[in-house]
Amino acid sequence: MTQQVTSLQTTNLADLLDRVLDKGVVIVGDIKIDLVDVELLTIKIRLLIASVDKAKSMGINWWEGDSFLQKSTVKAENAQ
Repeated sequence: MTQQVTSLQTTNLADLLDRVLDKGVVIVGDIKIDLVDVELLTIKIRLLIASVDKAKSMGINWWEGDSFLQKSTVKAENAQ
């Protein structure tokens, strides 16, 4: 019986991951540190989790023009 539960959980996790990558998930948060009404630090966090295809359909393709990623790819290919 334990084996069936594990199998069921794996299937549900796979389905959940498939749905998240298909639809996308946005996580937004702000961290703000003030001292006596003086803003010392603000960190804005914006995270999008989606498949590459979904991101492209939303118009997000920053990695295609990122020189750092292109250089890393060239170095990896040259190393092989």
